[in-house]
Amino acid sequence: MADDDILAELTERFGAGDKPLAPEVVTELRSIMRLFELSVDDMFFKWDAYCIKMDADSLTTSLETLRAFKQDLQDSLERSTRTQVHVKTEKRVGATPRTASKNSGDVFGMLDGLTTPAAGRAAKAASARRRQLETPSVSRVKAEPASSPLKLEDRLESLGAIPPSSFHDRQNPGEVIEILNDKLPAPEPPMAPYPESRIKLTAASDQKKLGYKTLAMKLSEASEILDDRIDEFARLVQDHHKLDDSVFGSAARQGTTEIVAVGRIASDSPEGKLNAASLVLETSRSTGNAFRVPLDLKKLKGYQFFPGQIVALRGSNTSGREFSATELLEIPLLPNAASDAAALEAHRDRLRGGPDAMDSDSDPSPLVVLYASGPYSADDNLDFEPLHTLCSRAADTYADALVLCGPFIDAEHPLIASGDFDLPDEFSQDPDTSTMATVFRAFISPALNRLASANPSITILLVPSVRDVVNKHVSWPQDAFPRSKDLGLPKQARIVGNPMTLSINEAVLGISSQDVLMDLRQEELVGGRPLTPDLLARVCRHLIEQRHYFPLFPPTDRARLPRTGTAAGIPPGAVLDVSYLKLGEMVHVRPDVLVLPSALPPFAKVIESVLVINPGYLSKRRGAGTYAKMALYPPEVPQEGVLQAHKVFERARVEITRI
Repeated sequence: MADDDILAELTERFGAGDKPLAPEVVTELRSIMRLFELSVDDMFFKWDAYCIKMDADSLTTSLETLRAFKQDLQDSLERSTRTQVHVKTEKRVGATPRTASKNSGDVFGMLDGLTTPAAGRAAKAASARRRQLETPSVSRVKAEPASSPLKLEDRLESLGAIPPSSFHDRQNPGEVIEILNDKLPAPEPPMAPYPESRIKLTAASDQKKLGYKTLAMKLSEASEILDDRIDEFARLVQDHHKLDDSVFGSAARQGTTEIVAVGRIASDSPEGKLNAASLVLETSRSTGNAFRVPLDLKKLKGYQFFPGQIVALRGSNTSGREFSATELLEIPLLPNAASDAAALEAHRDRLRGGPDAMDSDSDPSPLVVLYASGPYSADDNLDFEPLHTLCSRAADTYADALVLCGPFIDAEHPLIASGDFDLPDEFSQDPDTSTMATVFRAFISPALNRLASANPSITILLVPSVRDVVNKHVSWPQDAFPRSKDLGLPKQARIVGNPMTLSINEAVLGISSQDVLMDLRQEELVGGRPLTPDLLARVCRHLIEQRHYFPLFPPTDRARLPRTGTAAGIPPGAVLDVSYLKLGEMVHVRPDVLVLPSALPPFAKVIESVLVINPGYLSKRRGAGTYAKMALYPPEVPQEGVLQAHKVFERARVEITRI
């Protein structure tokens, strides 16, 4: 690969927006590649794993962090070499394998090291030297009875989990790390809880359709869904740009006439990341017989593509071998949400406490909504302390709503995955008759019930995840898990689907617990001067432009996603049911608020009049996480007969806070 290509790829992977990398940073990155014989992609994946390991809040690169990263790679390589030599020695003496060693070569401690009893004095001396570098020590293991149960640390170690941490020792609890619209004042909590709920929920998504039968996908139905999406966007482009039917054509057909071709971005290779050489345009059966044609993008000033994206390109295919694009046509956006004067006045009265409220002449207090996403407990315990802390804050501030995204009981938690845990002592239940609903009632419901008792007017929304063991619906789009008595939820709690579009008073809320932002970041191809240089804003804009909560197809390979704490370490991924992808579309209008929990750094941004919030995860694998608090001030009431856009992005103050 040429130096210019390597520099461009390094800038794309490690740069921040449109800012070029500093020369010393580029030099250090090249040094790491040369020293450890890594490609840019391999180095980036190791960098991502290192940032997660160090519990980093951002992925910015500097000379200091890169040097620490290089040292970590060197240490891992040395430990891996020692482990390999150790294993070879054991094979020669026919030793007995023991439990995994903490100091393994993997970033998360997932490799299984082996120890052996010494044979002779020389072996004892060598074993003593090794014990100075390895934990747990042999002497401690020998001191324990052979039949005694393993301690929590040992169980987690054998499962490949990271070292335990204390939630009470977390740094800077309650620190606000980002504020959107700081010109708006922070709301003061009321003196007492409101007498009744100030929220009216209205569902825009048809939740009944999410109850489809999973694991029954037919290829014919899946192909029709993918094909119809191209044709639908072709009609949208034609109406938006006022184009004649004769302008459209097949990108795969040879000809000198310039046409407009609408199709899906794809790769000609099933493996590897999308790049300019593998880029193809997939046509629909009605416009191009579903042919795929390579794309020549040299004449475009800039582009930002990902697999599954529907695009409209103007150009020609003079050679019959590739489509040369000269212009990327704009995809029309959904309209903004709007309401009339009567509806907005009713919502203001609801915030005030009803039309008979005494202070009806003054502006009502803002609506306070907390957003958080699972996991809700670190890998080393099932105490769910972050969830209890968040519910306590919602009770103390008398928040109007608490929106919680799954996973609640995480299938990727090492203790849940192994089944090696106990229910709380105060929870009397026969283990032989316990189910995952019992586990939910023991660990999740107590915090929600205490919140409902302290703040009876609160509304609690629960959004499931494909990693929730309590939900039998395993595909995305995902149905809500059934509300049964076994869950022990308070009456204030409501379970919705994933994704879900609903209205909280006048504000249209779109929410999906699927981490589509991380997947888009992994798969996106950026060339030239992109329309949106900021990476986080760009991946969010893809969802708004494509009118879908998961526009990526095919989804990212699970092996490329952040590792989990289970023995395999590979997350379940997107788990898409392609036949029902239409249920993942945004409904009628752009959401006023779009909540997209992700492993990427938490943020709150305004993109195309949409307030996009990534609250982060409430608990990371070995430490505390973040949540988002939104204070939505009441809307202005227009004249009678006038529809007014909600403009939530102007009257919402959002704080990203450490739990």
